[in-house]
Amino acid sequence: VQLQASGGGLVQAGGSLRLSCAGSGGTFSSYGMGWFRQAPGKEREFVASISRSGGSTFYADSVKGRFTISRDNAKNTMYLQMNSLKPEDTAVYYCAGNQASIPRDYRLYDYWGQGTRVTVSS
Repeated sequence: VQLQASGGGLVQAGGSLRLSCAGSGGTFSSYGMGWFRQAPGKEREFVASISRSGGSTFYADSVKGRFTISRDNAKNTMYLQMNSLKPEDTAVYYCAGNQASIPRDYRLYDYWGQGTRVTVSS
């Protein structure tokens, strides 16, 4: 499956953005999906993940209560609604797919989108 992330941009602290991840070339609903982010000089980190049906979701503690992951399998798209953004949320955000599960370890994902940059100004 090919993944394409979009929706990043520049936003002030406290603002909101919605990221999208569009899948093509595969059966989108057969993949567990995740969002990861990577800030300059830091390792890629887990943000959120969602099961194939969308029935299970998981979040990093740093975004819990502010971010919401969802998916629409009919549209082959996953979303990340980001509210109450903070400067420390600044990073390149990547979507990823896994055929077996939705681990928090980015190294266990098989498919990756190209990333979309989010910049939160203070």
